[in-house]
Amino acid sequence: MCPPLPARVGSPHRANCEKLPEVTADASRLRRPSWMRIGFLFNHDQIHQVAHSLPIALALAESGIDAEIIVATTNARLAAEVRRMAGDAIGRGIEHLELRPGALTRRVDALLGKVLPTAKLMIYRDNLAFFRSLDVLVVAEKTSLLLKDRYGLNDLAIVHTRHGAGDRAIGFDRASARFDHVLCSGPKIRTRLIEEAQVPAEKVSVVGYAKFDLVRDAPAHSFLPTSHKTVLYNPHVSPHLSSWYEHGHQVFETFLDNPDFGLLFAPHVMLFERPFVVTIDKLSLDRAGQIPLRFLRGDNIKIDLGSRAATDMTYALSTDIYLGDASSQVYEFLLRPRPCIFLNTHRQAWHGNPNFTHWTLGEVIEHPDQLPAALARADELHEEIYLPVQQRLFAESFDITNTPSSIRAAEVIARIAEKRCTPKLGSARRLEPTA
Repeated sequence: MCPPLPARVGSPHRANCEKLPEVTADASRLRRPSWMRIGFLFNHDQIHQVAHSLPIALALAESGIDAEIIVATTNARLAAEVRRMAGDAIGRGIEHLELRPGALTRRVDALLGKVLPTAKLMIYRDNLAFFRSLDVLVVAEKTSLLLKDRYGLNDLAIVHTRHGAGDRAIGFDRASARFDHVLCSGPKIRTRLIEEAQVPAEKVSVVGYAKFDLVRDAPAHSFLPTSHKTVLYNPHVSPHLSSWYEHGHQVFETFLDNPDFGLLFAPHVMLFERPFVVTIDKLSLDRAGQIPLRFLRGDNIKIDLGSRAATDMTYALSTDIYLGDASSQVYEFLLRPRPCIFLNTHRQAWHGNPNFTHWTLGEVIEHPDQLPAALARADELHEEIYLPVQQRLFAESFDITNTPSSIRAAEVIARIAEKRCTPKLGSARRLEPTA
């Protein structure tokens, strides 16, 4: 059932979420291989990746599969989110293990952690005994390939769930081909993984989008009730793609004391996580800077730099217009088609470029000076041009069926595990993380 939305967001068109089928599948129908250890790892500063694969772990646990399922986290923030989402499944069908950094990792992170993700990179070395005990490891990021590339754990099957359905080139680089299997949300992603990342077709499975399983009955909220319409401004973190560093303050100025439009500023959760932003897909470094007080006090402005609501689709389901640049969250926004506007701050030659396919979902402008006019015509252009484009790209990005996506993904992982069902010597004992 489609999550209810505020009446002011209303549109005569059916939402993509209204097309989500009723849940009819039973997780208990998964096949049951011999006893083994399947791990799910969450290794990030923020919690935004948890919703992309924890539902799969829960589906495996509910199936009664003959395996030990261990969810491992690497910091307190992730541990709290896993416990919140998993609830009483922890200790019943799922074991939660908090991995800890070694002494060297703590020293290095104290020196460099404000700029580089040192703890995230070194946590593998500190917990190799745990990773060696697993038959299958499920991850939402690519950093875990270090276990194969640096530490030689080539017998460990690593399954990549990805975390989003976006178009950026980094999502389709050759690193994807080094996973034992990749789960993806729809045919658009599968095609690019095969053609660009050179992932063998038999190692890619389309399973839908597990995160959507969590929002079938999610309520919508009115965050700026005095505004006629609310715009979700969701700039990306990467300096070479984001509109924030050059144009962010000017975007705020457009909305300050605006009688018609409110601004809900929920950027990529890593934009303000560290004093400096460093990206590796195209080496760049910048500072997000400070948000002036005059914006913090605006009656029609709400700012969220990284709460749970910034990651769980609360804002995507509760706003009227999407304003962004390179974030994959725009595809989650399409669960209910609404107007989109994109800021081409860096003057990208985007037409026909698959890395900017999402810019065909709405009007593209190059400067905040153009934003008032774009907002004024957003509804009209959406109805006349962009609605069918959004519906088509949603279908290409998300393959939604009667079976919940988390169960479809769990079935694939169960089949992979079945092929590796010989128990490892000594793996039956619980392993404590290295101190």
